[in-house]
Formats: sequence, structure tokens, C-alpha cells
Amino acid sequence: MFELKNKIALVTGARRGMGKADSLALAHQGAKVVVTDIDQSECQLVVDEIIKNGGEAVAFKMDVSNKAEVNQVFDATIKQFGRLDILVNNAGIYSPKPALELSEDEWDKTININLKGQFLCAQRAANEMAKNKWGRIINIASIASGQVGVGIAGGVHYTATKGGIIGMSETMAVEWAPLGITVNVVGPGAIDTPMSRNSRMSKEVMDQFLAQNVPLKRIGRPEEVAAVVVFLASEEASYITGATFFVDGGWLAS
Repeated sequence: MFELKNKIALVTGARRGMGKADSLALAHQGAKVVVTDIDQSECQLVVDEIIKNGGEAVAFKMDVSNKAEVNQVFDATIKQFGRLDILVNNAGIYSPKPALELSEDEWDKTININLKGQFLCAQRAANEMAKNKWGRIINIASIASGQVGVGIAGGVHYTATKGGIIGMSETMAVEWAPLGITVNVVGPGAIDTPMSRNSRMSKEVMDQFLAQNVPLKRIGRPEEVAAVVVFLASEEASYITGATFFVDGGWLAS
């Protein structure tokens, strides 16, 4: 099950954290992976690890908020592999700032990377996938995306993008279903990544938070998110589209 042999997958924000875990997991299932992020040298380290484990991958620098760069990388992907089957829209930033202090530039930067960037990549991916009437788009949001009772102090710009991703994905799922493309969302909870460590929460406070709010009493691993990504990328998920899967250790259930 969940075999992705010879599928072509592109992952954004893939140099570390969940994006790296997604890339490694997709490659493990047989996909050829295009590893992209703003630092090509770090992407190449991920590629080297995939190749060491017997997989196939290439690295490209890509700023998802720059449409010209997005098109260049997608062009290069099609030129090298002939098509695109899977997109994992993982790139995102989080720079905490109280809403009353947030500047317009800080707001715009987060919106441009986290939300516009996902749109630009998904739009281009869908145009390519439609040619073969098969595609999987997996957009990464967050548990803090609205309507679930989870807000993040200092994250008004971040949570706005994550809620937008879910709304955007539901509409894409409706529009692109006739093209053979499914669009789904993964909403991680507390996951051990460089971004979460940037939240300025001390280990003591984090441990207390997990004990009080997460039934599994621990922080999640990027690999546990990647497992859901692999499932949604597979043929076994062919009847799932427009859905959001929260990977949160039971946070919402508590």
C-alpha cells in the first residue's frame, strides 16, 4: 500500500523540519522528489540523504512568493521528469508579533509566503497535473486555523494564512476534481520543528502546555505528519478531497 514508485513529487519548504520529513517519506515510497526552499545548499543535503538511501531527487532554490521563480522551478521539473504528480505545499514562516505592534510589511510578508505562495504553486501544479488527469495536492496548514478554538497570541498574521489555506483548498478541491486532482490539507498541532522552537516558549512552559492540552502528553515528530502526507499522495486516498486532517496528538479532542 501507499506505493509511489515513479511518481514525481515537488515539496516546498523542504530543507528542514516537516518539509524534509515529507521529502524523505515520499522518496522512501518510491517517488522522485524535487526538493525546494530558499537555500539550495540545504536542499542539496536532503537530496544527498535521499540518494544515499537509494532514492532519486534534485534540489532547486525557490521563493514561493516569487511567481517567476516558481515558474522557473516548475519548468525545470517538467523538463527533467516530464510531468508532476504530487505537490506538497509546506513552505511557511512564523515570526511572532502582537497584533497591535504588527507592521504592514510584516503582515504582507507572511501572507505572501504562507498563502499566496501556496496558491501560486498549486495553480501551476494543477495546470501540469491536468494534462495527465491525475494529481495530488497536499497543503500544509495548522491546528491554529480558525473555527477549532485554537488561537496563538502573537500569531494573527500566521493564523490568518492557515485559515485561508483551508478555505482555498476546499474551493480548489471542488474546481479541480473534474481534472483528476485531489486537494487536501494537513493541519499539524505541536510538532518538533525549527519553526516551533522559534515560538519563544521555554521547555518548561512547553512541557506544561503539552501535559495540559495534548492527551498523548508529548510533542509530535515531523515523520508523523509525513505519514499522513504520504497517504494523501497515494492511490489509496483517491476518494478523499477537500478534507483537512489534524495531526495533533488529540489536542482538539481535549
